[in-house]
Amino acid sequence: MLKDKSSSAIIAVSDIGRARAFYADTLGLELEDDSMGDVLVFRTGATSLIVYRSDYAGTNQANAVVWDVGNDIDAITATLKARGVGFEHYDGIGDLKGDIHVSGDMKMVWFKDPDGNILHLNNM
Repeated sequence: MLKDKSSSAIIAVSDIGRARAFYADTLGLELEDDSMGDVLVFRTGATSLIVYRSDYAGTNQANAVVWDVGNDIDAITATLKARGVGFEHYDGIGDLKGDIHVSGDMKMVWFKDPDGNILHLNNM
């Protein structure tokens, strides 16, 4: 039924202007549509990331979005760090090499947007 249909990630934020700056300027996503008021649509690869204003922003305690960045994970992590992004470090998830969790061939990075939504990069 849905296997051939596209999907999009959606993130609740409290301040749409602050979110626009973070997702466009810090993460480098292309703003595709901002014509719906408190809703922003960003292009990310072949999909979209929808960011909308909500009173429930930042209440998710799990990953909100994951990007498979392949072999670019080290460079992207360094760029985000240079742009002021702080990274989350979790016990029991591989070995921590700088800000990157390493488990065998898998590399993983977690960070939060200004509302505390957890964003995740991996090299899968």
